[in-house]
Amino acid sequence: MNSNTFRMPAAVLLATGAVVLLTAPPASATGGTPAGGEGKSGAVVLRTGLDVGLLNKTVHVPLKATLNEVSAPAKAEKTALTVTLDGVEGNRPVSVLRADVATSKATADRTKAEAEANLAKARVHVPGLPLLSLIEVEKVTSKAVCEAGKKPVASANVLGTVTALGKKVTLSAGGPTKVEVPGVGMVSLELSSTETTSTTAAAAALRLKVAVNPLNLNVAQVDGEIVLAEAHCESPKGSAPTTKAPEQPDIKTQTGTGTGGTTAGSGTTAGSGGSGSGTADANLAETGGGSLTPYITGGALTLLALGGGALFLTRRGKTQ
Repeated sequence: MNSNTFRMPAAVLLATGAVVLLTAPPASATGGTPAGGEGKSGAVVLRTGLDVGLLNKTVHVPLKATLNEVSAPAKAEKTALTVTLDGVEGNRPVSVLRADVATSKATADRTKAEAEANLAKARVHVPGLPLLSLIEVEKVTSKAVCEAGKKPVASANVLGTVTALGKKVTLSAGGPTKVEVPGVGMVSLELSSTETTSTTAAAAALRLKVAVNPLNLNVAQVDGEIVLAEAHCESPKGSAPTTKAPEQPDIKTQTGTGTGGTTAGSGTTAGSGGSGSGTADANLAETGGGSLTPYITGGALTLLALGGGALFLTRRGKTQ
């Protein structure tokens, strides 16, 4: 079984005996695009940000460690993490994580950035509680995909049973689940958080806020946060999703070709005063044609004939 081993010396505090520990930030997605053409991605199986207080000294030991943290392109498959802390458990290695499967993978190119983290049959311990698991999970997974031209997607899942401080718990999406054991402490578990923007995605399968006081093996208290299965990505430059403009109706001008009467397409009669740019009468008026043209022509010829006859009779009367 592969393992990571870290050795961290105890740090003497200031007069107050307090230390500010930089804990892991929540999984979050922020706007912006990478400086280069390729996307970005990263994943981590486990991240700890804990503050370990010792009984025999007014010191706190920061326990900050990660397992299988990768940035694209990379892959990691280590399944164990041990940390040695001065003054804790007789300076023996502390087994923080043991798992049957612990993998993380990240890829990125000019078309897509993707990251995922998987953890199966995992047991997490903290200093001072070597025999009691802080949490046990069957399987947790996280995945983030940022593809060029598409909206980023993030997903996280906690599958199977979850046990915290020896108690089987049911996680709720409505808020954190708290488990408290008298004489040991409390663990607050937050289920599967995801966040996406137009160019980024982030997911964390499980987040634990820890506050235990084991009073064992020279450990007075352990406070902080642990994150299981975290993944994040950022889209390739210039790949923000485009919003398709709504289709405009195909409007065509209709023209009349018959004897007039109604507008083609508007449904209003020519004599009703409708504007109808494509009316038959309007087009016929422009050419001088229409259904009354023969009658008008005939009337004009008749008047012309009558006028000619009257003129002839008038001139004849004058000559007589």
